[in-house]
Amino acid sequence: MKLKDIAQEAGVSISTVSRVLNDKHTNAASKEVQERIWTVVRKYGYVPNDSARNLRKKKQDDVPLKKNGNIACLFARTSAFTDIFFSSLARSIEQEVFKRGYIIKYSFSAFDIDNTSTLSMIEDNQVDGVVVLGRGDKKLFQFLKKHFRCVAYTGLNPVDASYDQIICDAYGAGCCAMEHLLSLGHTNIGYIGDRENENLYRAYEDSLTKHRLLISKKLVNTVKHLSGESGYLGAQSLFQKNPDMTALFCGNDITAIGAMKAAKEAKIKIPDDLSLISIDDIETVQYLSPMLTTVHVPVDEMGQMVAKILIDRIEGEHTIPLKLYLPFYLAVRESCTKPPLKNRS
Repeated sequence: MKLKDIAQEAGVSISTVSRVLNDKHTNAASKEVQERIWTVVRKYGYVPNDSARNLRKKKQDDVPLKKNGNIACLFARTSAFTDIFFSSLARSIEQEVFKRGYIIKYSFSAFDIDNTSTLSMIEDNQVDGVVVLGRGDKKLFQFLKKHFRCVAYTGLNPVDASYDQIICDAYGAGCCAMEHLLSLGHTNIGYIGDRENENLYRAYEDSLTKHRLLISKKLVNTVKHLSGESGYLGAQSLFQKNPDMTALFCGNDITAIGAMKAAKEAKIKIPDDLSLISIDDIETVQYLSPMLTTVHVPVDEMGQMVAKILIDRIEGEHTIPLKLYLPFYLAVRESCTKPPLKNRS
């Protein structure tokens, strides 16, 4: 298969295919076009011509590419490409491994590991290593140990396992979000997200305790799976129970978008009546009205680094488990302000 074949099947130009496969940035084409191209690449197991690519790489003083390496992607907390954050992370991984002469042989979800066809695919299609996206449980770690020689993990919470890990600290990001709300003067702050072994919730509690504020169960809505629907329903419940709530911290941007919808229906103005903050900084939040204040997680860099560290392990360049923390920052936009005068202490 050549670039023109990929272009023909994806319905785009050869130059667009070339830009998407070689550009380190995400602005080579729209997300929808990029996904069409990578779907064709995965379908046929396309690997670039090493001779031409190595000539180009030599000019850039890069190392030669390895050919025909295979990697798997495991979505530990979501069903494959249904979550925007994890699908963006997977796209970044795929682009990075491709540049190094590897391909994503297959992707699967932790929810599928008991499925006979999934297990058969894993046993029949040997890969050099697997990237785990998102934190899993003990059962998943046992599964990984049995079926994969090289494992690298990336997510917002460190895992208690001897794997290479690329992490953006959820606890620190959560504290950053909470401190922003607290600095504006909010004291009645709600939370929508997971609580079980979840560092974001621990950051929520610790931040309130640090400022000598009571932790009220009425202000917390626990959801196992973060989604627009869980944010919508969670916010509705919190609005009914807490008429004095002035701020809301959501476990991710998609959940916050659902909460925004619930606020609009309840005629609660953001940020005048309710300040809203979350985690991730997916591209969509910049186009909301109001634009969402969130903690930026470097998803592209996480994908690039976990791909590099896994390939490095596959090729025997390191043996001890490595753990690398990537920085986050607060992206201040329009959804947060001081609490209404009647609620200020």
